[in-house]
Amino acid sequence: MLVLAGSVRIDPAKRDDVIETTIEVMQETRKLPGCISFTFSADLEDQGVLHVFQEWESPEALDRHLTAPRVEAVRLQLGSLGVREIAIQRYAIQSVGPIV
Repeated sequence: MLVLAGSVRIDPAKRDDVIETTIEVMQETRKLPGCISFTFSADLEDQGVLHVFQEWESPEALDRHLTAPRVEAVRLQLGSLGVREIAIQRYAIQSVGPIV
């Protein structure tokens, strides 16, 4: 399993447009084979930050997502959407279980 977690810094003035686009991306991505979870969430204190959390069954599933034409189309829109910085880390998970 792979986990991707991090944040996206955006222009607060374009926040509504970014959220609208992000909702569409989340809805479509969650339908993909190998996608366990895919979430963007708005920071409660900083209007210029979105948090990212994704879980993928395998590197191949993630690669299929990242190389899809739909993802490339969104990448081309990043500047016009006011995306300033993307900081996402990839974690390879060996096992998963409850903490209690």
